[in-house]
Amino acid sequence: MLKHQLIHPKINEVLGRAGHHSKILIADGNYPASTKRGPNAELVCLNLAPGCVTVAQTLRALLSAVPVDHVNTMGIPADDPYAQQGEPPVWADYRAVIAEAGASVALEPILKWDFYKAVESPDHVLTIQTGDQALWGNVLLTMGCRQASTPKQSAK
Repeated sequence: MLKHQLIHPKINEVLGRAGHHSKILIADGNYPASTKRGPNAELVCLNLAPGCVTVAQTLRALLSAVPVDHVNTMGIPADDPYAQQGEPPVWADYRAVIAEAGASVALEPILKWDFYKAVESPDHVLTIQTGDQALWGNVLLTMGCRQASTPKQSAK
């Protein structure tokens, strides 16, 4: 029985094979998941219906299961009409999920076209397509290392 929140068998399988620097994309419902992914990436579709499952829900489950070194969002180009509106509200949700998980990483935007390039990397092992309708909701995780645990001292 798994102790973390992530119970999806295929996602657990891919994460179990992945290692340090592997990239995991949690894609919103608008992301072109069939064409914008790395050559080694597997696609898992969780887009049950519009709004189900969300990127934030998926992020919460993944952070319970794997160490993460970087969390990147798709940054908004200055010439995009949305850029004048400020940061997408969903990014605050992601920061709350990261804090709740106790992860010591910052949310870092990568401009849209550079984000696509990062996703198309050979290190990209998994895309999880959600039904999230939030604009600019994509998140790219870079896996960290599992740290060796220190042995417990026996009480004398």
